[in-house]
Amino acid sequence: MTDEATPPARRRKAATIRDVAEAAGVSTATVSKFINGGQRFTREVEDRVTQAIRDLGYSSNPMARGMITGQTGNVGIVILDICNPHFTSLVKGASGVATRAGLNLLFADAAEGHTPELTMLQALSRRVDGLIVSARLSEPALDWLRHSGLPVVYYGGQQPGAGCYSVGADNRVSALMLGRHLRDLGHRRISYIGFSSARWSTERWQGLQEAFAGSGGVLRRFDVEAAVAEEGERVASSVLLCAEPPDAVVTYNDLLALGVLGQAQALGLKVPDDVSIAGFDNIVYGRYASPALTTVDTASEKTGEIAMQRLIERIRGDVPGEAAGVHETLTSRVVARGSTARRGAGRLSGLGAPELGTVPTP
Repeated sequence: MTDEATPPARRRKAATIRDVAEAAGVSTATVSKFINGGQRFTREVEDRVTQAIRDLGYSSNPMARGMITGQTGNVGIVILDICNPHFTSLVKGASGVATRAGLNLLFADAAEGHTPELTMLQALSRRVDGLIVSARLSEPALDWLRHSGLPVVYYGGQQPGAGCYSVGADNRVSALMLGRHLRDLGHRRISYIGFSSARWSTERWQGLQEAFAGSGGVLRRFDVEAAVAEEGERVASSVLLCAEPPDAVVTYNDLLALGVLGQAQALGLKVPDDVSIAGFDNIVYGRYASPALTTVDTASEKTGEIAMQRLIERIRGDVPGEAAGVHETLTSRVVARGSTARRGAGRLSGLGAPELGTVPTP
């Protein structure tokens, strides 16, 4: 029998953002911006808001719950160009590992440096337990990450410094392999279309030079402002229609190569009969070009997988010897397709044996 004199227990009313603001002595706008990572405040203000959230048990969104538990359940990845399939493959690899670990994956697009990288990183860092980022972000952004205390894994190249973990293919070795492939096909006049804003481009140029050392080859280096297909189209005529046209063109990535390939055909050149063309990254579109694009597979998806595995280990504290840092080099491979072929002996016979060197971009 129910005792009618005993009133039913009242459910505690959930704390609101207004309650947090009043407890912390700040505006609701300040609390909202802090929770959503939209703005940084003084350490005193942030401490007051964090304490109020904990005291009141405010948990209207995942970020607030994370402040209480110490974990958000989110991990983040920063890519350099959302339009480049190389980076979407990287995200795919990371996403699969994160999903199996029960984590949500957030990503941000740095737009090849056009987005303020430091501001983006600071905002994203509030929403995640760790980050995967490119090893070629701006130095201020990388310096902030090194001192942020956030678990970070770098992709694409080795990031020097104590406790830095990175994973990616060796760009110099990748280019060395591609250069040797072209050298074996009899090519000696090589034009490289690079992207000087990326350190990886310099490493690939070095690998190409090493491949042709002692071969009597002539290497010329061009540069573009963006690593996109439109830039490949733009520079194609300068590269292909010069006084001494190349036997082969190597580009910093596949997007540039596809742009050059399309424009070469528009200019009346036959690929690979008149000129061989090759790139890097092995993006999916390359195999459907006509002719299909020769490229270097830099293990994009595998890079994402390994990077996420290492990030989860760091978040969980399962990584020994952090002071030393670790770089994992993944195996790259040349994928030979129809855009490269053996050079005709007639063209080569008139080349002579010039010394290896570079010619300034016209």
